[in-house]
Amino acid sequence: MPVNLVAENAFGTLGTICWCIQLVPQAWKSWREKSTHGLSPFLVLIWASCALPLGVYNITLNTNIPLIVQPQLFGTLGAFCWVQCLHYEKHLSPRNAALTFFAFLLVVGGLQVAFVFALRHGLAEGNDRPLQFFGVMTVILIFGGLLPQFYEIWKLKEVLGISMAFMVIDGLGGVFSTLSLAFKPSIDPLLAFSYISVIVLDGLVIVLQLVLNPIAAKARARRAAEAAPEITGSATPPDERDEKPPEPGLAAPHLHPPQPQSTQCRDIGHGIPSEILSVLPPRSMEEQEREAVEEERTPQAANTLTTAV
Repeated sequence: MPVNLVAENAFGTLGTICWCIQLVPQAWKSWREKSTHGLSPFLVLIWASCALPLGVYNITLNTNIPLIVQPQLFGTLGAFCWVQCLHYEKHLSPRNAALTFFAFLLVVGGLQVAFVFALRHGLAEGNDRPLQFFGVMTVILIFGGLLPQFYEIWKLKEVLGISMAFMVIDGLGGVFSTLSLAFKPSIDPLLAFSYISVIVLDGLVIVLQLVLNPIAAKARARRAAEAAPEITGSATPPDERDEKPPEPGLAAPHLHPPQPQSTQCRDIGHGIPSEILSVLPPRSMEEQEREAVEEERTPQAANTLTTAV
């Protein structure tokens, strides 16, 4: 492509803006859901640490203000997302999470100041290898930061916890930054590899989300459908659970009415409350026959005694 300074600056500015705010949707998603399950804490930690070499590299080269501010915002948001992982998943208290956040920023900021003075001293003596080292470290951390997220996706078999808006904005930042390189007099292969790798890896996460998440949702629905009959079959209705069939050879109590009590039993029970009589067992057939014979003999004996008198 022809050299175009205006296009280079325009695309470079757009890429810088995207990489300043790309972690805002992720921080919002984690705060709204009060969970970072599925988001690799190593991703945001490595990217937050990337602010150190990238900030040192840009400050030492005395680049424009947006390129100096961008690593600082990027590192701050990355550290915030990291302590969110510690708070929501590792149950770190809010106080300790805040202390960890500010301690991280102080350490990174202090190291940036120290390395900038050291690198400028080396450049004054004609040694630029330390500066190249920080440039290479930036590329390695940006590329390597996404790898733990792929392990998390492989472990869960779906994409959870990570904001798709974050991935889209990050990928757009790579696209705009790559286009800015295309309008430069010469293309830096190290920067080109860094930008293109971001585009590819972010796009892969989005594709995996579109492919794996519907499959995982169908699998959950199938497992729920299989478990539903088992739960329904194991639940016995109260009527069926309370009513038990009579044992073989025994009649159910409510199928045969109780036998009436004998006359003697009624006579004997004279004056006894009806509640007690109602629970007395019925007489057997032999007892009833014996009582009938005794009742017949009683009048005969009385007549004989009267005649004798």
